[in-house]
Amino acid sequence: MNINMILEMAATDSDKAVVTVDERSLTAAQLLDLAHRAAHRFRDHPAVLYLGANHLGYPVALFGAALAGVPFVPLNYRLGDQQLTALQDRHAGAVILRPEHLDALVDVDVVQDEPAEVPSPQWDGDSVAVIIYTSGTTSDPKPAVLRHRHLLAYVLNTMEFASAADTDAALVAVPPYHIAGLTNLLSNLYTGRRVVYLAGFDPTVWLDTVRREGITHAMLVPTMLARVVAELGDADAESPTLQSLAYGGSRTPRPVLEHALRAFPDTGFVNAYGLTETASSVAVLSPEDHRAAFASSDPAVRDRLGSVGRPLPGIEIEVRTETGEPVAAGETGLVFVRGEQISGEYGGRSVLDADGWFATRDLGHLDADGYLFVEGRADDTIIRGGENIAPAEIEDVLLRHPAISEAAVIGIPDTEWGQRIVAVLVGDADPAEIRQWVKDRLRSSKTPDTVVFRDELPKTETGKLLRRTLVAELENSHA
Repeated sequence: MNINMILEMAATDSDKAVVTVDERSLTAAQLLDLAHRAAHRFRDHPAVLYLGANHLGYPVALFGAALAGVPFVPLNYRLGDQQLTALQDRHAGAVILRPEHLDALVDVDVVQDEPAEVPSPQWDGDSVAVIIYTSGTTSDPKPAVLRHRHLLAYVLNTMEFASAADTDAALVAVPPYHIAGLTNLLSNLYTGRRVVYLAGFDPTVWLDTVRREGITHAMLVPTMLARVVAELGDADAESPTLQSLAYGGSRTPRPVLEHALRAFPDTGFVNAYGLTETASSVAVLSPEDHRAAFASSDPAVRDRLGSVGRPLPGIEIEVRTETGEPVAAGETGLVFVRGEQISGEYGGRSVLDADGWFATRDLGHLDADGYLFVEGRADDTIIRGGENIAPAEIEDVLLRHPAISEAAVIGIPDTEWGQRIVAVLVGDADPAEIRQWVKDRLRSSKTPDTVVFRDELPKTETGKLLRRTLVAELENSHA
């Protein structure tokens, strides 16, 4: 079993466009032909490194690598030269595809001399399909290994083949080195939904593309969603074709989500929780869950807007103590997941336990109905005066203040309390007013000791907060 099976199945409908970039499209049959020709170039190399943005050459390179039986490695092309060189050095002899090489992958005049069919290598589900370097927000990036069986398990367990309508189109704005960019391509090909790529993200361009291309499904990381609703202000999104809007990749502030639900009243929202190591989503908060929670007057039900939903088919989730014991419903602990799609492997080293469970390193809890609430990374927890405090709870309160557009809450060492709570904010307000705002809504022990304003917060290109960068900077200034 190989992910190329998905493309071969899609290619039976040869006249339908399956991927569009800058108003240029390929059918599945054309994509399969180009992938075979690319595989001829790739087959004598140990890997294929992709250093470009979203481009028609991206799926050609991915499936070409699969046909050649070598790993596909999408790298963050925005990294500095030194970092990129270090990553490239880990794959000596690999094909390196830079932006200037991508047009040639889809130029028939260039590739016509390559064989249209390449003998398939002997593979099985354990062959390495993709290596994605984790974002490295706390340390050097780690090579997360995804084998063909992991990616196929995700698609086959959660999608129905050829289930999409002929007019369905999915807009993908996340970069190709993000796990969502990869699995969006596979799942949409499998269901028969055309994929429309944006090479970069801009909220105005995104909204215009939704309307112009008749987009029915889209996925955004929280930072992108926040920029879209900020662009809209109090206006309706006016996107009648948009049936489903998925968001995930990091925590979405509750005020941003509620704004989005108002701006897209006829769109079904999906919160997807997963990691690179889990081959995409492992839990989903469905459109029905969103509608029920948003309309409910029951606080317990409405609070589910802050959850990531329930496990997908084939996935088990447990919340445990630090010593490994399962906790009761409602109690916070460490989140563990298990299932066929879970890799939990870095460069040939598995971190799964003896029973196949993967430690996500996220803190969270399950409610009585099995909804998972992710409270943040375990190592982000602030311990103040012996009390464990989740930054997310304070950040949500801060973001409800009309003068605050972004918020990060961190802990820095303190001789009296163990850690001080520091709120780093984007906006303009009196620090004393901000502290009182939090104190009025949370108890005193969760009120920031210090409020700092900045023009922007440090983030990765996919919008993840670089919390460790803030901690290091403020620890130094505090000292």
